Amino acid sequence: MTSAIAGAFGRVEPRKAATGYLRGLLSEIPRKTCWDLSKHAGYTTPDVMQRLLSRATWDEDAVRDAVRRYVIDHLASPDAVLVLDETGQEKKGVATCGVGRQYTGTAGKVTNCIVAVYATYASPLGHALIDTELYVQRKYVDLPATREAMGLPDDWAFATKPQLAQRIAARAVAAGVHIAWAAGDEVYGRDPKLRAFLEQQQIGYVLAVGVDFPVATAAGSHRAGHLAALVSADSWERRSCGAGSKGPRVYDWAMVATTSARHVLLIRRSVSDPSELAFFYSHVPEGRVLTLSVLVKIAGVRWAVEEDFQQSKGQAGLDHAQVRRYRSWRRHVILVMAALAVLAVVAAVERGRHPAPVVPCASTDAPPGDYGLIALTVPEVRRLLTVFTQLTAVVTPRIAALRRQFELQWSIWRRRHQARARWHHYRRRLART
Repeated sequence: MTSAIAGAFGRVEPRKAATGYLRGLLSEIPRKTCWDLSKHAGYTTPDVMQRLLSRATWDEDAVRDAVRRYVIDHLASPDAVLVLDETGQEKKGVATCGVGRQYTGTAGKVTNCIVAVYATYASPLGHALIDTELYVQRKYVDLPATREAMGLPDDWAFATKPQLAQRIAARAVAAGVHIAWAAGDEVYGRDPKLRAFLEQQQIGYVLAVGVDFPVATAAGSHRAGHLAALVSADSWERRSCGAGSKGPRVYDWAMVATTSARHVLLIRRSVSDPSELAFFYSHVPEGRVLTLSVLVKIAGVRWAVEEDFQQSKGQAGLDHAQVRRYRSWRRHVILVMAALAVLAVVAAVERGRHPAPVVPCASTDAPPGDYGLIALTVPEVRRLLTVFTQLTAVVTPRIAALRRQFELQWSIWRRRHQARARWHHYRRRLART
């Protein structure tokens, strides 16, 4: 990754600092602030890392584009899905760029926070974050002094989250990224301009919508919730929308036709609680077959962005930045995406070489003699990268070899333990279905 982004740095000093920043993000230090990253890199003060984020000359757009190319080069697929979603970081003050009282799923409530829209590139090979845009509330339109203090660009103008998502998707399309599908939650499914853009680009979509979303049918326009009540009992099909850590994610699914031959309303119903429904407005471009199995699969891919949020925060410090100005925030986030891309690609390559998982076929299966190992995960890759690439700098080669062997033994034990847990979770899930 460092070679992929090297061209964005005109001088050796910021390039060296960025390399140290990335190594720190990939390390096991618990907090990834400039102070901690500077100490990890061997600097005696945080000045170098703070300058990297705030004043050093380098092209963060070029780094972002290099991250996207790196992900596409390793994870590209004809069935790729662009997953759009937002996540937040709680803040106490009023000076951080874009901060304000707003809802964030991170806290599950309205709180003082910053929120950004992200895009995950997801394929059968793996997934990683490839782009982002900071969401800044409309109230700042009338606060030029505050915008200047936050370091927002001179040409900043208010944009809704769907508009930011469209901006991200347009950049990917302009870069030549093949996107077969788009997925997102209700914020994006409700926006007609975003849906129109995706259709113009021949990108299919499965976007969540609310219970009150109006759907045009041959019998007139009806709310999604009303249409769900009209679905006959034999029209529901039980299908898995993907494999989870505890077994296949099985739901009941139904499709409702609309006045358009290329659009349908997809309805998901919980197996354990039939009153729990979710709705997805879906579009399949001309030339592709519209089937329930395809739409169910795309609906299930949406979990990839949630996993990327979890991994980028837990493993690479996405929400650890203690910055105030827009440029510093953006540079930190782009470097975090670069670190996560490394972890995601290594995990994907290793997963492709990994044997098929040992899982039960029926709820009556007896436990096997060998559960095998789970494939390398992003957290496991991060642990091993730390011990294999950064250990010899602080200990002798003999001690480093012993430590690596020790860590490998623990890695094998964890993965075997997790494979055993997965087998029993799968069998329990089969018993319930």
